[in-house]
Amino acid sequence: MTPTASSSDQEPKTDVDFGLDEYDADEQIYLDFYRQVAVREDMLVPLAEHHTADGDSYYVLFDRTATYGLPGDPQYVAVHLHRNQKKRTFAFEQSPLPLPAMAQSWLIHRGCPADAIGINTELGPQPADEVTRALEVRLAGDGDHFAMGYSYTRDDPDDTVTVVALRALDERAPSPFRVLVEEVDTAAWTRTLREGGFATAQEALQWCYGRLSGTAGPLPPVRPATSSTRQDLLPKAAAPRLPGRPR
Repeated sequence: MTPTASSSDQEPKTDVDFGLDEYDADEQIYLDFYRQVAVREDMLVPLAEHHTADGDSYYVLFDRTATYGLPGDPQYVAVHLHRNQKKRTFAFEQSPLPLPAMAQSWLIHRGCPADAIGINTELGPQPADEVTRALEVRLAGDGDHFAMGYSYTRDDPDDTVTVVALRALDERAPSPFRVLVEEVDTAAWTRTLREGGFATAQEALQWCYGRLSGTAGPLPPVRPATSSTRQDLLPKAAAPRLPGRPR
């Protein structure tokens, strides 16, 4: 699902510059950055980026190489660069993620101001409705409440869809397992994002597999939190992990 520019007078930026020409790193960091990020630099489209005066940079990137990789691989990459301006060295973190809002959340919880990492509206499909917009905003803000267990992105023009299964970090949360499904209308060039709630990991994964095979029913709603649940949501042991994607 390659982002394309809208018909504006000025073409949006479609290449990324990490600004590291005058910076160095130890051999392992340098090699890791090259292998994980820079090797495909000319295929990364910056959907959002923010730079601070003290040398930090945050990027939401669309990876155009993902469509040629393993089926289902995430197509977005979040990158956090930290430059030591006195020593002229750098360090980095990166994470492949299936949805732009999840990449925003990852960066926000590593110090990026939430209002500074908005997605470029001239790239990619537009939100189809207010439900999509509201869910994306919430996901960007509270994405650290959940851990991703499974995702699959299909970029077939006839069925462009991403499914994501999440688990709540607090096992007492209502609907402790969630499914996000983003569907793209390639004719209208719009996207819809919806969320469903499940009691078990198996139910969440079965729905994802069903959506990909065309047999899933409607997403079940997320159970609302009761007043007693809200008061009692204190940290406890981690919820059971979702299994990874079957190979």
